[in-house]
Amino acid sequence: MARIGYARVSSVDQDLEVQIERLEAEGCKPIRSEKVSGASRDGRSELAAILDFIREGDELVVVRLDRLGRDTRDVLNIVHELDQRGAFLTVLDPHVSTRGEPGRIVLTVLGMVAQMERRFIKERQKDGIEKAKLSKVYKGGARRVDREAVKAMSAGGKGPAEVARAFGISRMHVYRILKGEEAGAAD
Repeated sequence: MARIGYARVSSVDQDLEVQIERLEAEGCKPIRSEKVSGASRDGRSELAAILDFIREGDELVVVRLDRLGRDTRDVLNIVHELDQRGAFLTVLDPHVSTRGEPGRIVLTVLGMVAQMERRFIKERQKDGIEKAKLSKVYKGGARRVDREAVKAMSAGGKGPAEVARAFGISRMHVYRILKGEEAGAAD
């Protein structure tokens, strides 16, 4: 029975160290980590790898539920996939596990809270952007990915997953850059 740790932050600027140290202290081996949004499961290759190789009796451990996902449906689907494999989920803060029915109920509520929090963040961000636009100070976010380097790596024969890993972005982001769909968008 393995305790598999999963750490996630939303952007390449953020640090995974605190989560990884906590997972190591809990005896997790291996620990998989990634820098990608938790809004959906798109582009989360490390989580997908865990779900592919987790076995009966294994335990997936995350520091907080929002590190697993910010969408209630996604979190519940992950719990369901773990159930199908005979594995469990443990959240360290607050300590909750799917080994028992009460833990499942608490996880459902926490998942709903994480989803609400994400909506609130997006609403505050949208309000701030609108206010900045009205005051003529909004210029959009700074680009964090060298699009030409992404295109060159892809043209050099590297697949979208490899390009995404190299730049710390999602595969979907790679596809958007290659299609040119985000000409004026910030990363």
